[in-house]
Amino acid sequence: MTRVLISAGDASGDAHCAEVVEALRQRLPEARFFGMGGRALAAAGLDVVVDQRELAVGGQVEVLGCVGRALRSWRSLERAARAETTDLAILVDSPDFNLPLARRLRRSGIPILYYIAPQVWAWRTGRVRKLAARVQRMAVIFPFEVELFAAAGVRVDFVGHPLVERLQSFRSTHPRERARAALGLAPERPVLVLLPGSRHNEIESGLALFLECAAKLRQAEPALEVLLALASTVDADQVAPACAASGLPVRVVEGRTYELLMAADVALAKPGTVTVEVALLGCPLVVAGRAHPLTAAIMRRLVRVPSFTMPNLIAGGPVVPEFLQEDAVPDRIALALGELLRGPARDFQRARLEQMARRLGAGGAARNTARIAAEMIGDASAAG
Repeated sequence: MTRVLISAGDASGDAHCAEVVEALRQRLPEARFFGMGGRALAAAGLDVVVDQRELAVGGQVEVLGCVGRALRSWRSLERAARAETTDLAILVDSPDFNLPLARRLRRSGIPILYYIAPQVWAWRTGRVRKLAARVQRMAVIFPFEVELFAAAGVRVDFVGHPLVERLQSFRSTHPRERARAALGLAPERPVLVLLPGSRHNEIESGLALFLECAAKLRQAEPALEVLLALASTVDADQVAPACAASGLPVRVVEGRTYELLMAADVALAKPGTVTVEVALLGCPLVVAGRAHPLTAAIMRRLVRVPSFTMPNLIAGGPVVPEFLQEDAVPDRIALALGELLRGPARDFQRARLEQMARRLGAGGAARNTARIAAEMIGDASAAG
């Protein structure tokens, strides 16, 4: 029996890798998948050794609080991999967890495919050497990443962005009117969707800011309906106190983020993968966030890109307004959101987001990655 270890450390990696598992199972029906994941991977048949919610923390300083959990998780995954022959490990994004795991697995002789590369083109370029030493192949989701990793001696393939195909399909089958009806929203009412993050520290540091921004916007738009998209890695109990303290009528919705974005007039999101999701669904957005001050200071010294907002980097210019750290002032954020509710700023951003989407290719990332994984499993079997 073919055994494949999976390590997906956050909600987006969980969703993307679940599609790879489903595609790989079509090629290898007898394969068994085990490792770290969340709800999507569990639904795809993953035998969950480590629940990714145990490690749903980001940031440079914030991760220090979960070092013990990371050590226990590495050991659990390593024991599970050694219990029987493991034919392949697929590690998804989350480099702070997966690069040390790759070192451990490489010592055990397990072939490694890294899907969704660390953003070494933005910061911490030294990780390229680690990847070259620990990983057999990489499946990257931005075309400009191929040259970077190939130059370091890594066998690398551009597989397309995993969101493109999924969101093109969703967008065509869930027009605004249908999404609003499904959510019970009035057709004419302005709607703001809040996307504060999928990690515990992001909720703790950012949710109050997002709610204050929403309250400011509602002062100018009294009919505004505020919806909070709850990530699968966050419990409703974690957001309830901040929502109650805000005094703002906010509706928390779990598991329907894409519907919310199709129904929304504008979104407020933290930096990260979610900004690409919002952009591909054609929803105007503003990005805001506050990290631990020490994390922010470290990032400013290390990061080499002009924006933390991925659509801006892909588009090559400031398409999405970005308010981070001391710039994250509720009045300014609310003003930017208000400008995107209607008028020329809205039309301009939506046109630029469409241009950005075309740069990400035609889709097929899960199928392409599954093909590479099957090749690696076949190569390992032939070698054995």
